[in-house]
Amino acid sequence: MYDIFQTDRLIDQWLSEDIGYCDLTAQVMIEAGETGAFVMNARETLIVAGVEVAARVFKRYDPTLEVTVRVKDGDKVQRGTLMMEVRGSARSVLTAERTALNIVQHLSGIANETAKYVAAIAGTAARLLDTRKTTPGLRMLEKHAVACGGGLNHRLGLDNGVLIKDNHIAVCGSIAKAVERARRQLPILTKLEVECETLVQVAEAAAAGVDVIMLDNMAVGDMPEAVRIVAGRSKVEASGGINLTTIGAIAKTGVDYISTSRINQASTGVDIGLDDA
Repeated sequence: MYDIFQTDRLIDQWLSEDIGYCDLTAQVMIEAGETGAFVMNARETLIVAGVEVAARVFKRYDPTLEVTVRVKDGDKVQRGTLMMEVRGSARSVLTAERTALNIVQHLSGIANETAKYVAAIAGTAARLLDTRKTTPGLRMLEKHAVACGGGLNHRLGLDNGVLIKDNHIAVCGSIAKAVERARRQLPILTKLEVECETLVQVAEAAAAGVDVIMLDNMAVGDMPEAVRIVAGRSKVEASGGINLTTIGAIAKTGVDYISTSRINQASTGVDIGLDDA
């Protein structure tokens, strides 16, 4: 889910960046009254994310365009699948084409990568989380793409929860003191998470009764013991150095969540094209 008002503001920026004063090629090559029909096709198997955003790009640039979306976000589609039809001013379609394709290719790439990680932990109780390591300005949409790929969203922003890290603990003097200080002003429905690097810290955080304990770059061999220490008093999240090679073993340690930035940062845009119908 994403905010359409924020999305429209982003689209305005994207179009302004790409078009500048005008699409010079379209202006000199295509007559103002010429119309056309175009189709957006998947050129590889992919998980769809951002197709409605791409449709909004066309409509935002030219509200007279007729845009019909044939798939929905979260769908797994095969190569050759018709994703969208766009009819109307040929100038308008070709001017907005690249911006529309850029966003749906990027977001579908994140959904694709997320789906690989979700598949790697299938059959375990662990769930995949994203992080705040997103492209500046695109967090809302990239987190939507993660959800399309089967992942879950961690904090949307710094105002979305309290995560006590090593530097916070250093300022306060201990995990117990940091948790006590946080609880003085913590909104009643807000989650409290503590980052732990050692089993001693895990025991201290569990005793403090926090909602989530993050095992930060902890050795996989120590994770089952961390889970045993927590004993269900808090949810346990593994984070740091997660990739497709390591995630399967981590999921089998009994942790509840596994968070990684690689589903965003290591994703590759998928191949989607817009062709003359």
